[in-house]
Amino acid sequence: MTRHQSLRRQLLLGILLPTLLFVGLNTYSLYRQALAALNTAYDRTLLASAKTISEQIDVSGYDHQAQLRVTVPYAALEAFEADNQSRLYYRVSNLRGDLISGFGELPAWHGSIAQRPPYAALVDFYNASFRGRPVRVAALLQPVASAEGRGMAVIQVAETLELRHAAALQILWNTLARQAMLLALIAALVVLVVQHATRPVRQLSSDLQARAEGDLSPIAAPAAARELEPLIAATNAVMRRLSRLLAHQNRFVRDASHQLRTPLAVLKIQVQSALRGDMPPEQALREIGDTVERATQLANQMLALAKVEQLRQQGEPPVTRFDEVLREVALDLSPLIAQGDLDFGIDTEPTPIRTQDWMLRELCRNLLHNAIRHAPPDTELAVTLRVDGTQALLTIADAGPGIDPELATRLFEPFSAGDVRKGSGLGLAICQEIVQALGGSIALTNRRGAHGVAGLDAVVRLPLAQAQAQAQAQAQAQSTR
Repeated sequence: MTRHQSLRRQLLLGILLPTLLFVGLNTYSLYRQALAALNTAYDRTLLASAKTISEQIDVSGYDHQAQLRVTVPYAALEAFEADNQSRLYYRVSNLRGDLISGFGELPAWHGSIAQRPPYAALVDFYNASFRGRPVRVAALLQPVASAEGRGMAVIQVAETLELRHAAALQILWNTLARQAMLLALIAALVVLVVQHATRPVRQLSSDLQARAEGDLSPIAAPAAARELEPLIAATNAVMRRLSRLLAHQNRFVRDASHQLRTPLAVLKIQVQSALRGDMPPEQALREIGDTVERATQLANQMLALAKVEQLRQQGEPPVTRFDEVLREVALDLSPLIAQGDLDFGIDTEPTPIRTQDWMLRELCRNLLHNAIRHAPPDTELAVTLRVDGTQALLTIADAGPGIDPELATRLFEPFSAGDVRKGSGLGLAICQEIVQALGGSIALTNRRGAHGVAGLDAVVRLPLAQAQAQAQAQAQAQSTR
């Protein structure tokens, strides 16, 4: 099983690794800058040594005939030696490279002077090797003039690099020490901040783990960070759905065990009576068949009621034409309409609803079947489907005796069939579940005429597909605030 990294570990790595990279680059940059400053300082010392030597040069003759003379005791350069680690060497020559004084093994200068020298002098700094050791060399072109002549001298001063390397290494260690202290401080602060920032997450996890089994109450976290509010809201929404599903499942099991017990007991008594010969076999089989049919109808309606909740939890449903489904169901029930000698009329408009086809079909079938079954023969049964603003308005009007107002609300409860509407009491409950799942409403109202109640109207209002999409968008926007 793959073990995912913790949020705390990801935050620490995400913050410390870039910080470490930045500190490393910064350390390298600081070291290079310090080294450049160090080289500039030591190069200035080399230039000072070269100028000191230039003060000891004399000349006779002019230009190409100039003869340079110099007397430089080595002790004159000791003042520029910082310690006993490094050594200074010099070489004085003319432009042709002829040695005048100094160390002849030091290679003659053959470089060039930059157009913009770093100092107010004709000097060139470069790296070389002398006596098998790396050296830094300053080559100074110094004009020499006297009462007897004029010429140009090339003064080279070389320094071994031990002192520079030691100073650079000391700078590097000092820089690394300071950056290490900075990195340790940053790491400590990051750990503390991450530990504090993830405390609500750990507290929320502990609260959920401490809950009793089956506790699906909403999470109350008033002190949670703003970033956790969408997670808490989504978790509460899931808990509400789970609570509704669990309640629906418990209700289904309870109702199934209660409602199926009666027809099964009746069926058992009927079979026992038929076996004893208490009634003719034909009558016994007919009664047994009626009991099985009622039990089958009850089981099918209970399964349909459970299926409504299952479809409610599914993802984005397709757009279904309510008017087309209504006409198809009316055509399927046409034999019952003809059997009741009903004057049937249907008038529809295009009404797109975002829902499963089965839900609309079950809604129409239950309402039409109830109206057909309870409408008196040779009466009018009118079905209309209109677009009313952002809603689809379905009206099924029969010419029956109507219902008692107190019974009208109870009929939508499971197993609450009244005297006027015979049956298992699940048909209207299924309609109620479907309408609520689609965000609509359903009502049974008596239609008044000149002589009192003229019939019963079943009125269903469902939001159209466009209105459903807008309502969902507004709900999502409110949940993310």
